[in-house]
Amino acid sequence: MGNQLSGIVFDIKKFAIHDGPGIRTTIFLKGCPLSCWWCHNPESQQLEPQKYLTGPNFQEIIGKTMNVAEVMNEILKDRIFYDESDGGVTFSGGEPFMQPKYLAKLLDECKKQGLHTVVDTSGYVSWEILEPMLSNIDLFLYDLKLIDNESHKKYTGVDNHEILNNLIRLIENHQNVHIRIPIIPSITDSEANLVSIKNYLKQVHFTGDISLLSYNTFGIRKYKQLGCEYRLTNLKPPTSERMQEIRNFFLKTFPNCKIGG
Repeated sequence: MGNQLSGIVFDIKKFAIHDGPGIRTTIFLKGCPLSCWWCHNPESQQLEPQKYLTGPNFQEIIGKTMNVAEVMNEILKDRIFYDESDGGVTFSGGEPFMQPKYLAKLLDECKKQGLHTVVDTSGYVSWEILEPMLSNIDLFLYDLKLIDNESHKKYTGVDNHEILNNLIRLIENHQNVHIRIPIIPSITDSEANLVSIKNYLKQVHFTGDISLLSYNTFGIRKYKQLGCEYRLTNLKPPTSERMQEIRNFFLKTFPNCKIGG
């Protein structure tokens, strides 16, 4: 019966190479408790399927109900590529923990198949939901955006206490965590925020990988198609020189810091 449990998926990306090691299939689950100003997947925020305008008189529905068996069928089609590249499956969103029972069952089925599992998360989830899934998650891609709580609330819609506390717990539980920092000009790239992130990661004895993710404008058209307002209209992506400058800042303490991925 568990394989008939259903959830809402808004995309399945095959041959993904930036969502964890090797060649992967990334399953994008709908729903997110955050509303980051720079989100390039605004269609992921609402849990329910929604209308998406593709032209003056055309629209499609974003979000499809799929049961666990249907998702696993898609995942297992490419097993040979995971085996050959040490890849696997990544659950992203949105925030995959917004559909906890569905995610837990998918992770359980993946581990039964011996697949490497990654969860891409904002960290904004109760520990009571997160902890029972730890043994089925091989790697966390963990977003760290802003350390100052008031700034975090302003730009994401939620405070960051749970996010920071969960990171501590994951490290204490010897979980494999890869930090991803979105570099948003004038918001997350201030000297104060970068210093705070670096100091916090030192404080919690983080020793893993860090990825710096450059702001991009790819999602702007989606806001219009969804009938939503985009709040960073004239913002330009950081230059490659600025990204390298930020990387150099982190490299002094964290040798496994890279740009992208």
